[in-house]
Amino acid sequence: MSPFENKTALIFGAAQGIGRAVALEFARRGARIAIADINVAGAEETAASVAAAGGKATALACDVASEQSVRDAARYAEDRLGPIDILMNNVGVILSGNPEDIPTSEWRRIMDLNFFAAIHGIQVISPKMIERGCGYIVNTASFAGLYPYAVNRIPYVAAKAAVVAMSESLALYLHPQGVRVSCFCPGPVATAVMSNMKTWSANVAFRGPGSQYEVITARTAATVLADGMLDGRVVIPTDPKVWDVIRRHAVSPDAFIQGKIDEFARGDYGKPSSSNLQRS
Repeated sequence: MSPFENKTALIFGAAQGIGRAVALEFARRGARIAIADINVAGAEETAASVAAAGGKATALACDVASEQSVRDAARYAEDRLGPIDILMNNVGVILSGNPEDIPTSEWRRIMDLNFFAAIHGIQVISPKMIERGCGYIVNTASFAGLYPYAVNRIPYVAAKAAVVAMSESLALYLHPQGVRVSCFCPGPVATAVMSNMKTWSANVAFRGPGSQYEVITARTAATVLADGMLDGRVVIPTDPKVWDVIRRHAVSPDAFIQGKIDEFARGDYGKPSSSNLQRS
């Protein structure tokens, strides 16, 4: 049975990028979409795009750092579209810098928006899903939470690793109660996420996940997510090659980390290829 047809999806962080692409993909598969974002104009543009494609959507303002704002957004969405069948916690922010240069307040901000924002959504929505015995929760993490490479953005790494671990254990808890959980782990995706990135250290090289990956579009990422949900997968990466890297890391974390140190020393910063985008 489709997790999308005639379902209501509440997506936090869908004003642009992957979130907007996911909203369009879920709608294409038959879901009604509530787009919650602090960027209200962007949320309204996403809702308009869904409507233009023949779907049903509503836009609403939400500050995911506030549990009350998340609660209000959920109530608004339910009033207009019905009970929330799919919750996607997709808000994410990024920064760059050496860890000793990043203020503690920034570590907390990154954790609040990348991790605790998801907790707010889960706290508000999951009790109703448990009561009904059905529902689907999607938490967006990153390749950066799966294995070590992103040394120029360690607060982000810590938050996304927490999302991965939390999602897997949440699946252990909720699946027997009829509520599915997936952790979406995008690798290199062409979005504007770095356009507002704060930088705390000068001349810090951006470290990527590896040159074996191709940068994909947000639309492709959204399709991978929806297909993975249809298959009922818990961890859904945007590129299956990541499993080979995870296996290497699992065999010997020490050897893996030393290998990364050696790569960085050679000037190999793991930049993915963008040839797919250039051909499209």
